[in-house]
Amino acid sequence: MGSNNFKKVHFIGIGGIGMSALAQMLADEGAVVSGSDRSESPVTEMLESKGIHFVIGQNLESVPSDADTIVYSDALELADPEFMKQVRALGMHTISYFGMLGKVSEGKRTVAVAGTHGKTTTTGMLAKILLDVGANPTAIVGSIVKDFGSNYLAGKPMWDISCPTSDVGHDMSDMLFVVEACEYRDHLLELAPQVLVINNIEWDHTDYFPSLEALQETFRKAIARVPESGAIVTNPHDSNVAPLLASAKAKVIDYTQEPAYELRMPGEFNQMNARAAAAAARVVLARMTPGVGNYALTPGVDGLIAESLANFHGTWRRFEYKGKSVNGADVYDDYAHHPTAVRATLEALRDKLRKATPCGKIFVAFHPHLYSRTRDLLDEFATAFGAADKVFIAPIFAAREVDDGTVSSEMLAERIRANGVDATALDFDAITQAFAEAGPGDAIMTMGAGDIYKIADKLVCIS
Repeated sequence: MGSNNFKKVHFIGIGGIGMSALAQMLADEGAVVSGSDRSESPVTEMLESKGIHFVIGQNLESVPSDADTIVYSDALELADPEFMKQVRALGMHTISYFGMLGKVSEGKRTVAVAGTHGKTTTTGMLAKILLDVGANPTAIVGSIVKDFGSNYLAGKPMWDISCPTSDVGHDMSDMLFVVEACEYRDHLLELAPQVLVINNIEWDHTDYFPSLEALQETFRKAIARVPESGAIVTNPHDSNVAPLLASAKAKVIDYTQEPAYELRMPGEFNQMNARAAAAAARVVLARMTPGVGNYALTPGVDGLIAESLANFHGTWRRFEYKGKSVNGADVYDDYAHHPTAVRATLEALRDKLRKATPCGKIFVAFHPHLYSRTRDLLDEFATAFGAADKVFIAPIFAAREVDDGTVSSEMLAERIRANGVDATALDFDAITQAFAEAGPGDAIMTMGAGDIYKIADKLVCIS
């Protein structure tokens, strides 16, 4: 179908990170875009700066009567089904964000970046590499990329990457489209990528996937759908990925064969993100470059990839340095909400602190995301904070769920203490006050997929 078939589109939940990127893409391609959201955020501020109209407050009155399509966030579908019944009763075409993403990707040369950890950073890195080498990609990223000032990158029409010597004319649908893909509720299967990047696989989204095996089945289906002419970029040595590759028709590219890259961001996990992005870039560029075969590139392009990664400034809420607190502590913020990501991020911060101020302490505010994830991964969360000195656990961010009483922030704090780390369950105001103990040489990290970042912003603002 493609983007050009949508003329007047209204987004309910336009402040969502994916929704806002898709709204920018449709507006850029000529659609009249409007939207609504429950509250303001850095994302809605970005939309406002781009001239995209939206209102605060989600109600039927905000929907233009002449809209041809209503796009809604999947979170809204789960959190307020009664409101969605009212939306559908308006009689307009309604479609979820991921359904719309699948529609607009039709006809485009799609590169989808998936996996449990690192897909946002990898998508941003890949988009920047392709931009820097002149491939002009369109990109939708799950965070605001500092190098673009947006979570959306507007591309230009490109020749067919699978037929680099073709003389056939091309239109706007013939675009290189880099998109961050999510496995939750099988959304990944809405896409039909020519290149699929899988960073890694761990059990997550436990409210939908009852087991790791159930999640792996979604990835197995995605792998099987990549055409023989395409490519799957992954770590084939990953024990959770390797069994799934038997279903692949496409060539499998091992991103771990990439060299180490000079990066502005710390941590071995960011090195793996960079390797995945570089390997995916090689696949795409090889197919666009006449005379270059078997996914190999010239040394000159190798240098451009390395230079692009060295100059990648990162994304919003991914090991983001915010500034200093009033008492002189360095303040960071990160989106990590899975035990593996929490552990890796804090270990990277500890390594960074050890080099600068060996006696410095790490103070962490963690905002657990979802009762189901906190409950099902409680054992893993309990051991994930070993690199921290003091941990403050905020009330669990419910998102689409209702508290069933089986888990709490107090329970998580108790389990962390049992593993030898000072941990306390506090509300946001108390956490902000507790951070006053951190001073020069110390580091503060706010973590989680909720709005814990507001504490980091406040600490820096009041300083």
